[in-house]
Amino acid sequence: MGKESLKKRKGEHKGGEDGQSIQSHVPQTMNLQKQVGLISGICMIVGTIIGSGIFVSPKSVLANVEAVGPCLTIWAACGVLATLGALCFAELGTMITKSGGEYPYLMEAFGPIPAFLFSWTSLLVTKPSSFAIISLSFAEYASAPFYPGCDPPQVVIKCLAAAAIVVITIVNSLSVKLGSYLQNFLTAAKMIIVTIIIVSGIVLLAQGKTENFKDSFKDSKISASSISLAFYNGLWAYDGWNQLNYITEELKNPYRNLPLSIIIGIPLVTVCYVLINISYFTVMTSTELLQSQAVAVTFGNRVLYPATWVVPLFVVFSTLGSANGTCFTAGRLVYVAGREGHMLKVLSYISVKRLTPAPAIIFYGAITIIYIIPGDIDTLINYFSFAVWIFYGLTVLALIVMRFTRKELKRPIRVPIIIPVIVTGVSVVLVLAPIISAPELAYLYCTLFILSGLIFYALFVHFKFSWAQKISEPITMHLQMLLEVVPEEEITE
Repeated sequence: MGKESLKKRKGEHKGGEDGQSIQSHVPQTMNLQKQVGLISGICMIVGTIIGSGIFVSPKSVLANVEAVGPCLTIWAACGVLATLGALCFAELGTMITKSGGEYPYLMEAFGPIPAFLFSWTSLLVTKPSSFAIISLSFAEYASAPFYPGCDPPQVVIKCLAAAAIVVITIVNSLSVKLGSYLQNFLTAAKMIIVTIIIVSGIVLLAQGKTENFKDSFKDSKISASSISLAFYNGLWAYDGWNQLNYITEELKNPYRNLPLSIIIGIPLVTVCYVLINISYFTVMTSTELLQSQAVAVTFGNRVLYPATWVVPLFVVFSTLGSANGTCFTAGRLVYVAGREGHMLKVLSYISVKRLTPAPAIIFYGAITIIYIIPGDIDTLINYFSFAVWIFYGLTVLALIVMRFTRKELKRPIRVPIIIPVIVTGVSVVLVLAPIISAPELAYLYCTLFILSGLIFYALFVHFKFSWAQKISEPITMHLQMLLEVVPEEEITE
């Protein structure tokens, strides 16, 4: 990240003329180069989505439906839903080409309060819980080989997860280049282990290992609650389907390559996920898979002996890559929120020596460590999915609303209205079904936490009470001295 890339954007304007999309007002010299083609777009989708989820969620999806047939069906259905959702986001991303993910879409459709609540929830709920889940997944696979035949102690898993969070936070605080080099290496490792598992499964199927697929729907547990919770865990593995429209400005011919990348990339991930699950079931019964602490490690022990160390090693690399990528991007989200006045101002400061948003990244790492102390993976996934699908649903609803309220906006990509209607409906079911059928305190806590953002909005954003500002000023001053950081404009002058 050079100094030029840190220049502050002076403002934004809404498209006031008919037929204009809403765009950021960025100086010509700051324009991003269109260097991402169709192949790169597909690789971006595949590389972003495939992470820790496919090594953790198979057990959780199966636990909710209790049979092989419904389990594989849920994995395929999650891929279809992710594709439909991504197509809706593609229309939004080319209609409103501002950065900030769902934030500008919610702002244009519903105003500042829902947009602020999205920002608040992302910063303090969805992003840290995502980082925590991935770090706990890393810890489970890293510790599994040292505890053959039994589950690793929780204290070991949590300490390893905390250590991973600290290391990744430090790496991303020190250097952007170091973080990106680490990401490239770990992404390559991720694709190697996925290929090994799929090819091994195909070979086993060719050898006739199909007994676990007989009567695959027998003894299944099907209810609104079980299907919703199974979807929560499956969709966790697909999280990242909405990321490509973040780089719309860098896509060559985005109106062609954006939908094509989605239509090719997400079904490709879906095929990979279904084949990986089939590979697991070639060597494990449903009961054995549910009893396994680390499914991919059990698969490796049975298929790749004596090279069983390959699976846990590469899964560790894969989960570390996901954690590093999550920290890299979410740290920027905290940074932007601080710059916009939605968090402490110091979170928008830049390290003088390193030119990284160090305060934002450190803040994000600290919140994540708090999450891993009481949490386990399944609870955190339900907590994360409940929160994230509230805002996915609201964002797709924004698309429907703006079809009627903002007819003048140019829509280079226009999906059939039935697609956002389906995605919105599924989002409502995913959010409400678990609460009605199997209520848990985690959902109540999550809802209260989201709504508590209204208090902070009133104090710091809407009314901007002087006493609230006076509380934050000394905190900003002390952190500025401790971390050797300065406001962005002081570096660019």
